[in-house]
Amino acid sequence: LPFLILVPVLAVSALMLLPLLYLMMRATSAGSNLTDILFRERTMLVVRNTALLATSVSLAATVIAVPLAWLTTRTVLAGRRFWSVAVTLPLVIPSYVGALTIIAALGPRGLAHEVLAAHFGIERLPSIYGFWGSWLALTLFTYPYVFLGVQAALRGMDPCLEEAGRCLGLGPMRSFFRVVLPQLRPAIAGGALLSALYTISDFGVVTLMRYDVFTRAVYVQYRSSFDRTTAAALALVLVAMTIVLLVIEVRIRGTAVRYRIGSGAGRDKRLVSLGKWHPLALGYCGLVTFCSLGLPLGVLLYWLAQGLSAGDRIERIPAQAVNTLGIGFVAGMVTVALAFPLAWLVVRHPGRFAGITERISFLGYALPGIVIAIAFVYFGANFASPIYGTMGLLVLAYAVRFLPQAVAAERLSLIQISPRLEEAARGLGLSQAMTLLRVTIPLARPGVLTGLAMVMLTVMKELPITLLLAPIGFDTLATGIWQATTNGAYGRAAAPAMALIAISSLPNMLLLLRQRNRPIDPAAVQDSGTG
Repeated sequence: LPFLILVPVLAVSALMLLPLLYLMMRATSAGSNLTDILFRERTMLVVRNTALLATSVSLAATVIAVPLAWLTTRTVLAGRRFWSVAVTLPLVIPSYVGALTIIAALGPRGLAHEVLAAHFGIERLPSIYGFWGSWLALTLFTYPYVFLGVQAALRGMDPCLEEAGRCLGLGPMRSFFRVVLPQLRPAIAGGALLSALYTISDFGVVTLMRYDVFTRAVYVQYRSSFDRTTAAALALVLVAMTIVLLVIEVRIRGTAVRYRIGSGAGRDKRLVSLGKWHPLALGYCGLVTFCSLGLPLGVLLYWLAQGLSAGDRIERIPAQAVNTLGIGFVAGMVTVALAFPLAWLVVRHPGRFAGITERISFLGYALPGIVIAIAFVYFGANFASPIYGTMGLLVLAYAVRFLPQAVAAERLSLIQISPRLEEAARGLGLSQAMTLLRVTIPLARPGVLTGLAMVMLTVMKELPITLLLAPIGFDTLATGIWQATTNGAYGRAAAPAMALIAISSLPNMLLLLRQRNRPIDPAAVQDSGTG
């Protein structure tokens, strides 16, 4: 194993283990009280709430996303390219911003209540707070994770499987449920896992909706008590729940072989004509897009107009936008740089050591931002005081949180690079370091850029790490939104929210451009029939 790769891999693994080490130190310091903390009634309630919310959101996201992916990939849907982009755009809206707009639209005194009271005399609407509001907001802004995975799986699926089903007498619908859907199981499981992990790590939505789950409980314990032991114990339970989710995803995904032997004959897949169901399909796509994109943007634009007419000041927005873009780019560059040695090790030297380090790198998904932030506050204050309260510590925390995204993207690119090219470079006299710099990294550029875009997108929306670790006086659009909402000035949050959505769309567009749809071949259209 090259020393050039071994040293950074070990350093990155140690960095990823810091938050878990902190949690174990804090939790074990409780001694016999740890059992009382873990099994008290309050903790059990939070466990139930978190599990219920994660399960409900992942199931609802799957129910929404799978039909969308099939309609935009396998049918002659009018404007399917437009819908393919539109239904992924909720990714650029921070979930806490989406929750804020849902409260404004559907809350007890929201816009819907004003309209209904004026025209129908309805005095009160059901409360949006609690489980149902959290479920709605998180479902609307996490279903794209399932959609993107299922859409990619549908595009890469061997059409011979469906053709064999049709030859055996299956109609389009029966063929979908009996042939296509089982092949989508890994993609559905992976997307549902991402949706569930996002849910249990979310802080902004559940706080705005006043629903008690682990992230909110950890934050309250951290802020309201000098003793961090309870917060650490609760965070360890959250890590255990994440591990359970990962095990469940592996079981659901299964181990069946889903690739074909040989290259086969490359051809376009036959597209289904929706016939009389076409208006219903368009209505479904439009409804999902309106709820997850149109409603938030409409509320924010309304607030923005109201705020500007009332004289709200927005002179801080440009500085916050520059800070947001700057920290996103720097954190993205650092993260992809830290991820590359690990991705190269996993692809070029697979084995037990590589597997262990790869699993360690995914601790960033297992630990919510609030937990990572608390751990870095502790280590920064006690062992790294020169960088405590600086941008350096903030960037390292971002890197730990979002390293899995960069590793996954770079690993996919490296898999597609033949090791013979590196061997040829070494045979021509290049050293290991020069081979990496002049051959491997340039060829892996698509994965590096994708990882950079993904990390930038998520860093710019990240809230708890920024709240706890940002240097004094360093404001981002996310913290600006949060400060306005915690003071009850929802209208004042509109301008930074719109600015954040605008700049978040830049890395999202980069991701979407790499997944362009191919044009429809009229000869590849089949009628839906009645099957």
